[in-house]
Amino acid sequence: MTSSETQYEGPLHQLARRAWQAMLIIGSASVVVGVLVLLWPGPTIVVLAILFGIYLLVSGIFQLVAAFGSHVSSGWRVMLIVSAVLSFILAFFALRHLGDAVLLMALWIGIGWMFRGVAVLVAGADVPSGTPGRGWNIFFGIVLLIGGGMLIVWPFNSVAVLTLVAGWWLIFMGIVEVVSAFHVRSGAKNTPSAI
Repeated sequence: MTSSETQYEGPLHQLARRAWQAMLIIGSASVVVGVLVLLWPGPTIVVLAILFGIYLLVSGIFQLVAAFGSHVSSGWRVMLIVSAVLSFILAFFALRHLGDAVLLMALWIGIGWMFRGVAVLVAGADVPSGTPGRGWNIFFGIVLLIGGGMLIVWPFNSVAVLTLVAGWWLIFMGIVEVVSAFHVRSGAKNTPSAI
C-alpha cells in the first residue's frame, strides 16, 4: 500500500472500536460505586444521595457523548438523549435534596434505571444481528428494567436495605457492562474495517 492510499473505516467498525471504552468506564464506575456503598456500614442518606448523584451524572455524560456519535441511528440517538437528560435531572435532585426520604431516592433510582434500560434495550435491538455486543446490550437493558422496576414496586423503608440492594445491583450491572465492553472489543478485532 502506498502513502497515497487510505483504508476506509466503516461506521460499524468505528462504533465497535470506540464503544467498548465508554462501556468499560461506565461499568467500572458502577462497580466502584457499588463497592463503596457496601463498604460503608450504615451510610446516611446524604452519602447515598451523593454517590448515586455522581454515578448518574457520569453515566449521563457518557450517554450524551455516545448520542452524538456519527455511528448512531436516529432512534438510538433520541433514546440516549432522553436517558442522558433524565440522568442529569435525577443527579440534580439527588445532589440538591439530600434530606429527602429513602422512598423518593428509591423511586428516582428506579426510574433512571428503567429509562436507561429502555435506551440500552432499544439500542441493542436497533443494531443489525451479529453486531458485536448486541446480545449483551439486550441482556443489560433487561437487567436495568428489572432492577428499576423492583425499586419502584417495592420502595424500601430503611437505608440499610436500599444500600444493600442498590450496592449489589450496581456491582452486578457494572460487571455486565465491563464484560460487554470486552466482548465488543474482541468482536471489533474480527470486524472487517470496511464495514
